[in-house]
Amino acid sequence: MDGRARSEGRLMNDEEKGLFGVSGTGDTSGFGGLVRAVPTAGVVGSEPPYGEYFDELVDSLSSEVDTDAIQAVVVDRGELTIHVAPNRVKAVCQALRDSENLRFELCNSVSGVDYPEQTNRLHVTYHLTSMTFRRRVRVETAVSIEDPHVDSVTEVYPTADWQERETYDMFGVVFDGHPNLTRILMPDDWQGHPQRKDYPLGGIPVEYKNDAEIAPPDERRSYK
Repeated sequence: MDGRARSEGRLMNDEEKGLFGVSGTGDTSGFGGLVRAVPTAGVVGSEPPYGEYFDELVDSLSSEVDTDAIQAVVVDRGELTIHVAPNRVKAVCQALRDSENLRFELCNSVSGVDYPEQTNRLHVTYHLTSMTFRRRVRVETAVSIEDPHVDSVTEVYPTADWQERETYDMFGVVFDGHPNLTRILMPDDWQGHPQRKDYPLGGIPVEYKNDAEIAPPDERRSYK
């Protein structure tokens, strides 16, 4: 096969594939066929020693909070995640901020994740930074749809105010103790939480245009 034939063959193969190499789904979002395997039995913790500064951090935090606060410690891809009980989130964040050995002064973000396969499917993650020690840690907790309550950390990190509102709006997590837990992106009377995995991707009426509908991704126009 000469160079031109190889080039044409490669071009034809590229045209048959969508974004990320997905082909044949008709999903114009580009994410059709991407499936991430998620364990259904809960979080599988890592075994110490964790490496880097992680052991020192976990030991210091464990000495500051109740024994039942930390549920698991996970080290993956060089990142540390501490899974905590929903009613201990505020206490853990307080210790991470105020302890002289920890000093996580900044809450970068609060966000939600939905794992439908799990009983406690609604996860809330907090990305914290210690500017004193130049360290990072992720705090994570999980609740069920039937009891979606998590401690608000707005008294510890005021920047979490609107971030918790967005997580409430998009996922339906209720942050106990938040000063004004209302929707922030969707209208106040909107039904449902758009970033849950069981929320429809399309075909729902658009409130701001008369009789308009959004087609589901697999029914939208294909641009192949």
